[in-house]
Amino acid sequence: MSNIMLNVENLHAYYGKSHVLHGVQFQVNAGEIVALLGRNGSGRSTTAKAIMGLVECTGKVDFKGQAIQGKPAYEVAHTGIGYVPENRDIFPTLTVHQNLMLGQKRGAKNPRWSFDDMYGMFPRLKERQHTEAGVMSGGEQQMLTLCRTLMGDPDLIIIDEPTEGLAPKIVELVAQYLQELKKRGVSVLLIEQKLTIAMAISDRTLVMGHGSIVFDGTPEALKADSYIRKEWLEV
Repeated sequence: MSNIMLNVENLHAYYGKSHVLHGVQFQVNAGEIVALLGRNGSGRSTTAKAIMGLVECTGKVDFKGQAIQGKPAYEVAHTGIGYVPENRDIFPTLTVHQNLMLGQKRGAKNPRWSFDDMYGMFPRLKERQHTEAGVMSGGEQQMLTLCRTLMGDPDLIIIDEPTEGLAPKIVELVAQYLQELKKRGVSVLLIEQKLTIAMAISDRTLVMGHGSIVFDGTPEALKADSYIRKEWLEV
């Protein structure tokens, strides 16, 4: 049985006539946290959307040995990929608990995660379980989005900028959450601006520039590569 969870080869993506991704290639292994780094506009979010079937693309995307490129987003999600977009998609008029219920996969046998797991990871959500999600702070909404995605029991979770605009204390909670996922064997593709969090928790780092992967290696190798950091990451 192959250890490769997600395999992306020669991925090209387009918005209308604009060619955004140019032959993107990488893998995410089972139980691995891979950070996808790069400046804004380098193509990171488009890569996530292309994997999820949300933008027009060509190339090869395999998940657990199954070809998913060209499938609609709901079918991709059913294969076991959870996606947390940048814009924190919550149902504002539903309570925290109702939002989590909507995340559950119907008929799933022995799911990995329970409501208690979510409330244990983020006690703040437990306190607010009967609160309408729309009145919560950005940080609380981010926790809720992460937890709702987990309730679908994905094998791989793609998270786009989970720490954007969050207080340092909440950023720490998100980092702990990502490590908890890894402990339970969930693979993570983390799209992140903050180098410190990405370096601290990822097994491997990918750097994107102009719609291509320009670096693929360990956080240590990236720390040692001042050229790549200067050229593609530092503002």
